[in-house]
Amino acid sequence: MNEPKQHLETIKVRGGQLLDRVREIIEEGNARRVILKKDDRVLLEIPLSVGIGGAAAAVLFAPTLAAVGAIAALVSDIDVIVERRPAPPQELPPADQGSNGDIS
Repeated sequence: MNEPKQHLETIKVRGGQLLDRVREIIEEGNARRVILKKDDRVLLEIPLSVGIGGAAAAVLFAPTLAAVGAIAALVSDIDVIVERRPAPPQELPPADQGSNGDIS
Protein backbone atom coordinates (compact mmCIF):
# COMPACT_ATOMS: atom_id res chain seq x y z
CA MET A 1 0.00 0.00 0.00
CA ASN A 2 1.33 3.47 -0.84
CA GLU A 3 2.11 5.67 2.15
CA PRO A 4 0.75 9.22 1.77
CA LYS A 5 3.34 11.91 1.17
CA GLN A 6 4.48 14.09 4.02
CA HIS A 7 2.95 17.51 4.37
CA LEU A 8 5.51 20.32 4.58
CA GLU A 9 4.53 23.74 5.87
CA THR A 10 6.84 26.77 5.82
CA ILE A 11 6.26 29.57 8.31
CA LYS A 12 8.25 32.82 8.30
CA VAL A 13 8.71 34.23 11.79
CA ARG A 14 10.70 36.97 13.48
CA GLY A 15 13.33 36.02 16.04
CA GLY A 16 11.17 37.10 18.98
CA GLN A 17 8.28 34.86 17.89
CA LEU A 18 10.42 31.82 17.13
CA LEU A 19 10.44 30.13 20.52
CA ASP A 20 6.68 30.50 21.04
CA ARG A 21 5.90 29.21 17.55
CA VAL A 22 8.18 26.16 17.86
CA ARG A 23 6.71 25.39 21.30
CA GLU A 24 3.19 25.52 19.80
CA ILE A 25 4.17 23.15 16.99
CA ILE A 26 5.70 20.65 19.42
CA GLU A 27 2.69 20.78 21.74
CA GLU A 28 0.26 20.17 18.85
CA GLY A 29 1.73 16.68 18.64
CA ASN A 30 1.19 16.08 14.92
CA ALA A 31 4.59 17.16 13.62
CA ARG A 32 7.37 14.72 12.75
CA ARG A 33 10.16 17.21 12.31
CA VAL A 34 10.84 20.93 12.63
CA ILE A 35 13.62 22.57 10.62
CA LEU A 36 14.89 26.10 11.29
CA LYS A 37 16.43 27.77 8.23
CA LYS A 38 17.99 31.15 7.62
CA ASP A 39 18.11 31.78 3.88
CA ASP A 40 19.44 28.47 2.43
CA ARG A 41 21.23 27.37 5.60
CA VAL A 42 19.76 24.86 8.05
CA LEU A 43 20.38 26.11 11.58
CA LEU A 44 18.63 23.38 13.54
CA GLU A 45 16.65 20.24 12.75
CA ILE A 46 14.42 18.84 15.50
CA PRO A 47 13.10 15.29 15.04
CA LEU A 48 9.94 14.80 17.07
CA SER A 49 8.64 11.58 18.58
CA VAL A 50 5.27 10.28 17.53
CA GLY A 51 2.48 10.79 20.03
CA ILE A 52 4.22 13.24 22.33
CA GLY A 53 2.37 16.47 22.91
CA GLY A 54 1.35 18.90 25.59
CA ALA A 55 3.18 19.07 28.91
CA ALA A 56 5.26 15.94 28.20
CA ALA A 57 6.68 17.61 25.11
CA ALA A 58 7.62 20.73 27.05
CA VAL A 59 9.61 18.66 29.55
CA LEU A 60 11.28 16.36 27.02
CA PHE A 61 12.23 19.14 24.63
CA ALA A 62 13.40 21.71 27.22
CA PRO A 63 17.07 21.55 26.11
CA THR A 64 16.04 21.83 22.47
CA LEU A 65 13.81 24.80 23.24
CA ALA A 66 16.76 26.45 24.99
CA ALA A 67 18.75 26.09 21.75
CA VAL A 68 15.82 27.54 19.79
CA GLY A 69 15.79 30.50 22.20
CA ALA A 70 19.50 31.08 21.58
CA ILE A 71 18.93 31.04 17.83
CA ALA A 72 16.01 33.46 18.23
CA ALA A 73 18.33 35.92 19.98
CA LEU A 74 20.77 35.85 17.06
CA VAL A 75 18.51 36.05 14.00
CA SER A 76 15.89 38.51 12.87
CA ASP A 77 13.88 36.51 10.33
CA ILE A 78 13.82 32.74 10.06
CA ASP A 79 11.90 30.04 8.19
CA VAL A 80 10.31 27.29 10.25
CA ILE A 81 9.62 24.21 8.14
CA VAL A 82 7.21 21.74 9.71
CA GLU A 83 6.94 18.19 8.43
CA ARG A 84 3.58 16.85 9.56
CA ARG A 85 2.26 13.34 9.59
CA PRO A 86 -0.24 12.68 6.83
CA ALA A 87 -3.85 12.72 7.94
CA PRO A 88 -5.32 9.25 8.37
CA PRO A 89 -7.49 8.20 5.44
CA GLN A 90 -11.13 8.96 5.99
CA GLU A 91 -13.53 6.10 5.71
CA LEU A 92 -16.17 6.49 3.06
CA PRO A 93 -19.77 5.96 4.10
CA PRO A 94 -21.28 2.78 2.69
CA ALA A 95 -22.86 3.28 -0.70
CA ASP A 96 -26.63 3.33 -0.64
CA GLN A 97 -27.58 0.33 -2.65
CA GLY A 98 -31.18 -0.38 -3.47
CA SER A 99 -33.21 -2.93 -1.53
CA ASN A 100 -31.93 -5.81 -3.65
CA GLY A 101 -28.33 -4.66 -3.96
CA ASP A 102 -28.50 -4.21 -7.76
CA ILE A 103 -26.86 -1.19 -9.25
CA SER A 104 -29.15 -0.08 -12.09
